[in-house]
Amino acid sequence: MTSAAAEAAEGGRRAGKSATAFRTISEVSAELDVPQHVLRFWESKFGQLRPLKRGGGRRYYRPEDIALLRRIRDLLYAEGYTIRGVQKLFREQSVSPAKLARAEDPPTELPGQAAGAGLDARKRAEIRAVLDELTTLRERLRAVSG
Repeated sequence: MTSAAAEAAEGGRRAGKSATAFRTISEVSAELDVPQHVLRFWESKFGQLRPLKRGGGRRYYRPEDIALLRRIRDLLYAEGYTIRGVQKLFREQSVSPAKLARAEDPPTELPGQAAGAGLDARKRAEIRAVLDELTTLRERLRAVSG
C-alpha cells in the first residue's frame, strides 16, 4: 500500500501524527469531506482562515483552521446558511480560529443563535407548514393502523 493509500485508509491522518500537527489540504479535504477547491474558495471568503503557505503555495492548516473550516461546513451544509450569512454571524459573534480551537467540542450553534436563525421568516414559515403537515399525516397513519 502506498503512503497516500495508507493515509486515506487512516481517514486522512497519518499514523502517529499528533492532534496539534499541521495538515495538508488533501488531509483536511478528506477529513471534512469537502473538495480542495471549496477549501481554497472559503479561504478567499473568510479572512479568519489563514493556512501557512510554503514553497509552491503548498498549504498547511493549523488545528484552529480545521475547527473553523468544520464550523463553516456545518453552517453552510447542515444549517442552510449562505456564505454572506456565515460571514455576518462570524462578524457578530467575533469568531476567531483561536476561539474555536480552545473549545474542546465546538458547539453546533453559535452562542445566542437559535436553530434556523440563518433562514428568513418566509423559509421558516414554509418549513413549519411542512412539519405541521407531516405531523398531521403521522397522526392519521397511527389512527388507521392502530
